[in-house]
Amino acid sequence: MRVGLILTEALVGLRRNASMVISVVLVTFVSLTFVGAAILMQEQISTMRAYWSERAQVAVYMCSPVSETDTCVDGEATQEQLDVVAGELDGDALSPLIGSVRFEDKAEAYANLIELVGEEQASVLTEDQMQQSFWVTLKDPAQSRVIAESFTGVQGVEEVVDQLKYLDPLFSALTVATYIAVGIAALMLIAAVLLIATTIRLSAYARRKEIGIMRLVGASNRVIQTPFVLEGVFAAFLGSVLASAAVLAGMHFGVDGYLRGRVPSITTWVTMQDAAFVVPILIVIGVVLAALSAGFAIRRWLRT
Repeated sequence: MRVGLILTEALVGLRRNASMVISVVLVTFVSLTFVGAAILMQEQISTMRAYWSERAQVAVYMCSPVSETDTCVDGEATQEQLDVVAGELDGDALSPLIGSVRFEDKAEAYANLIELVGEEQASVLTEDQMQQSFWVTLKDPAQSRVIAESFTGVQGVEEVVDQLKYLDPLFSALTVATYIAVGIAALMLIAAVLLIATTIRLSAYARRKEIGIMRLVGASNRVIQTPFVLEGVFAAFLGSVLASAAVLAGMHFGVDGYLRGRVPSITTWVTMQDAAFVVPILIVIGVVLAALSAGFAIRRWLRT
């Protein structure tokens, strides 16, 4: 097989179908950019979930003087009720599940409220009206239900709050966004595959006389097919490289340059290493899909 001749034929095909090749490059670029974004979004979700799962706590809020739940009919939680909760947390049944327990008294609770909403807003309450609470960090966050069931309905306990539940809607929304990106990417990849197949068939039709001559001189189907496959692979490779550059640029300017400094509540972000890991995946997807599409298209055309 003459490599030089095959490459020359492939370049001739690219030059003849320049507009179609540009279309393939652009469609591949857009579709693989969505694929890369979806991969990084899913990695971000996994990173955030792992980070917050380790730090999310279960808060056992004791009754305050202004509590109105059924377990607080006697008013503020008594010292005896506080000791009962502390004893349960330190008991043989729950202690194996617990990493640490922090007790927050009224003064600490009021100071945290001031820090959160400001002194003016916090002034609607007094320190005596604040709740005392136990903040429980679990060894396995999946066991938070055990803590909730142990103290829900206990006299002196107003409510039990699992912080991780507040994050579930956020993770769900991000997951839906990832699925949307994957869906768009899949549609665009299908469009790219069909466009590559159409381009190859048009290129083969434009060179039908040359193909006929090659057949007459005994050229094998492999020799005839290879330049056309290379055309599709080259166009898809360019699109893959552009998509990779877009993903890296988005990571550098979008995440590192913008989001990290403006969303301080998220302390764990995907990194450039994660984006660099996505690059070969995008290139392989683009090249493989193009090779399969072009190979299938030219084989079908040669049979007709």
